[in-house]
Amino acid sequence: MNILFIGDVVGRPGKEAIENHLAVLRVELDAAVCIVNGENIADGAGITPKLADRVLASGADAITLGNHTWRRQEIAPYLATSDRVIRPANLSADAPGKGITVVTASNGSAVAVINVMGSLSLDPARSMWELIDVLVDEARAATPIIVVDVHGEATSEKVALARWLDGRVTAVIGTHTHVQTSDARVQPGGTAAITDAGMTGPHDSVIGVKAELATHRMRTGMPVRFEVATGGVRIEGALVECVPSTGRAVSISPLRVPWP
Repeated sequence: MNILFIGDVVGRPGKEAIENHLAVLRVELDAAVCIVNGENIADGAGITPKLADRVLASGADAITLGNHTWRRQEIAPYLATSDRVIRPANLSADAPGKGITVVTASNGSAVAVINVMGSLSLDPARSMWELIDVLVDEARAATPIIVVDVHGEATSEKVALARWLDGRVTAVIGTHTHVQTSDARVQPGGTAAITDAGMTGPHDSVIGVKAELATHRMRTGMPVRFEVATGGVRIEGALVECVPSTGRAVSISPLRVPWP
């Protein structure tokens, strides 16, 4: 069984790539389920209900988020009732939404998706380490196929979480940095891992932002309104093959697809 994970979708270029090519990509890769990180889809920061619905209609089974979850106020009531769009579980317990969901793959298998966020530079309300074991136990009660999106700045946090969960989940996939890493592997216990799945959006940029704006801010320290770039668009992510009956990963392959 193949699981397709799509890395952070950035702005209109990323959205258009998903809308135009995700369904085709799922067929080409024989992906029974697709998970998309959509936290940057609304002009580079946040997501709206309309955009979430469009990603789901384009072929995603679940959407995960990250540190920009609350950038669009209208998403709060949407997350309060959504079964397929989740936010990091270690945001405030009093905030709307949840950090775990179970979706049904095209082959009928149940797939649990967990979303957590690292602490370094992101400062969530709680450490992911305080609740990850409870989340995994909840997921395992429903299905052996479990995918964890760990949205984090620090490589060390994401690698450590993958090691901690080895043998208990199918895959631990990092998001947030927008730079795909070269460390895709299946760990000894059967858990696939990659530190960052990359970015779906314009790569002729500074992690999705027009390069001249990002470099001006870095060089001068002056505030600049960032704008999403447009060139070099590609879909990035990872394809995980697993055994449905056990949830054990067989392989993981980084994905890079230019669009159009």
